[in-house]
Amino acid sequence: MSADARPEPGLSPERLAFFTDAIFAIAMTLLAVELEHPDDEQLHSGRALGDFLVDQWGSYLAFALAFALLWSVWRRHHQLMDRVRRLSKAFAFWHAPFLLLVAFLPFPTTVIGASIANPTAQTLFAGTMAAMVCCEATLKEVSVAAGLTDPAAEDPAADDPATDDRAAIRHHADASWSVGLWFALSAALAWLLPYAYVMWFLAPLAATYGAPLLTRLRTGRAHPRDRTEP
Repeated sequence: MSADARPEPGLSPERLAFFTDAIFAIAMTLLAVELEHPDDEQLHSGRALGDFLVDQWGSYLAFALAFALLWSVWRRHHQLMDRVRRLSKAFAFWHAPFLLLVAFLPFPTTVIGASIANPTAQTLFAGTMAAMVCCEATLKEVSVAAGLTDPAAEDPAADDPATDDRAAIRHHADASWSVGLWFALSAALAWLLPYAYVMWFLAPLAATYGAPLLTRLRTGRAHPRDRTEP
C-alpha cells in the first residue's frame, strides 16, 4: 500500500471492524453467562430442576430476544463496514456510544429476565435498545454524509452506482430509525400496558413498514420539485 493510500492514524476500518466484532462477541456471550444456574440440591432432583427451569422462563426468553437483536444489529453493522473504504473522525466517534450500549445490554437483559412485566425493567431494556439502534442509524447517516462507502461494493449494474449505494444505506438508516422509535414507543407504553414487551418481537415489522415511510418523507423533503405539478 502506498503512503498516500494509508488511512490517517487511528482511522483504520479494519481495526475498528475487528474491535466491534470483539465487543459484540463478548456481549452475546455474557447473555448466557448471566443466566442463573441451579444449585446442587436442584441438580440432584429431577422435579426440583424442572421447577427451576420453568421458573426461569423469563430469563430464557430475554436471552433469546437479546441474542437475536444483537445478532441482527451486528449483521447490519457488518454489511455497513464491508462498504466503508475509509473512516472519518465522526464515524469513529459514534462507535463509542454505540459499543457502550452493546456492552451494557446484558445487564438490562438480566433485569427483564428476572421481572419481565416490570415497567421499569422494560423501560431500561427498551431504552437501551432504542439508543443503540439510533446510534447505528447515525453511523449510516455519517457514512453517507462523509462519502465513506467503497465504490467497489456498489452495484455495477446501476445507472449511477454511487448514488444507488448511498440511497441503499439511507434506506437502511431509515429502517434503523424506525426500530429505534418502535423501542422508544414500547418504553412509554410499558407504564400503561404490562405486556408492552410483546412489541419487541414485532421490531422487524417496524423496520419493514417504517423504513419506506421515512424514506418517502426524506425524499419529499430533499426533492420538492419531483412532486407532480397540477
